[in-house]
Amino acid sequence: MDSSNSNGGSKRLLDLAQRLRLYKPPLLPEDILDSVMEEKVVSEVSYSESITSLAQNTEEFRYKRAAVLICIFEGDAGDLRVVLTKRSSKLSTYSGEVALPGGKAEEGDKDDKDTAKREAMEEIGLDPELVDVVTVLEPFFSKYLMRVVPVIGILHDKKAFKAVLNPAEVEAVFDAPLEMFLKDENRSEEKMQWMGENYLIHLFDYEMEHKKFLIWGLTAGILIRAASLVYQRPPAFMEQNPKFKLPRDLSV
Repeated sequence: MDSSNSNGGSKRLLDLAQRLRLYKPPLLPEDILDSVMEEKVVSEVSYSESITSLAQNTEEFRYKRAAVLICIFEGDAGDLRVVLTKRSSKLSTYSGEVALPGGKAEEGDKDDKDTAKREAMEEIGLDPELVDVVTVLEPFFSKYLMRVVPVIGILHDKKAFKAVLNPAEVEAVFDAPLEMFLKDENRSEEKMQWMGENYLIHLFDYEMEHKKFLIWGLTAGILIRAASLVYQRPPAFMEQNPKFKLPRDLSV
């Protein structure tokens, strides 16, 4: 569903969609991103392992593009909730971990919004026509030098979404309250260091229908950022995110 023809839905969701459409993420030009990769100073927000072995071949390696969908809907209790998945334990990367629907860009994708909606359809059967895409966030970078753009979409009619899982990629689909990513409850943190810079990884414990989930790393970082934007306030804890170190002539 295009943002220009969103129909129905609660007034709260409609107001939220209207406000988020005004948000413009800070831009990082593609040439700067390439320079960052070549300088081997990409900040890792999910894991502590070094990527030196990958970065040694920067002439042959360039960051890959991906997008994830932050699909927000209104729960029965009136709270804002976000759709999450548990990845298949058979996958070669991030197996069994909690993630947002999404994946790598493909040749036919027009933009990051297209990628996020297509991947959500392939993974959990979420019809793109049900999703009112309102904005994108600034890119995040993963362990594998993947440029991940979070795409925020509003699901006005939750009942119209009937999940159909792709078992090769997803073991489960569930939802969580978005506001939990601003609260200092059921949260822990790990101190990490990258290129001499200290930062924190956040881990959130969540239980739903007697099933326990751990939401952490890149996914947690993206959801903290999204929740801060939606609720217009910072988290109740210190984020201490990693930062890009741009080449000297670009860091003015």
